[in-house]
Amino acid sequence: MFQLLHNLHSRLHQCVAQSAIVAGAVCAPSMASATFAVCNQSFDVVNVAVGQYEDDAFVTRGWWTVGPNQCANTIREQLTARYIYIFAQDVFGNEILSGSTPLCIGTSRFTIRGDEECLLRGYLSADFIEVDTQQTERWTLFLTAPQ
Repeated sequence: MFQLLHNLHSRLHQCVAQSAIVAGAVCAPSMASATFAVCNQSFDVVNVAVGQYEDDAFVTRGWWTVGPNQCANTIREQLTARYIYIFAQDVFGNEILSGSTPLCIGTSRFTIRGDEECLLRGYLSADFIEVDTQQTERWTLFLTAPQ
């Protein structure tokens, strides 16, 4: 199971170096405009789905394919929801990051509104982890290989 590391980085996009390792966080220009990014610090390619509560329902989106030592900007707007939900699987469909919040996912690129009756609506159900962004505007989640 992948270990999960996260780093609050309200000022991370202000880093001077093009790429630097600072307290375990990767600072790269491509993350400057992202407000929720997922960085893959493992040796495997992962597919990531993201969910958040918007207006009156959960909305899930996917897939972002994130190579080893790469990041994906999954939410480009300023964060408005305190909790973001993440699910990740490898390229073979094996769960890599799984939590306890069931939300809907698709088999190809998707945007799904609502978290009820996924199978009856033609979707799959997956257990997302809940990430508490502490109501910040920007957040980066790091996926690492098991130790």
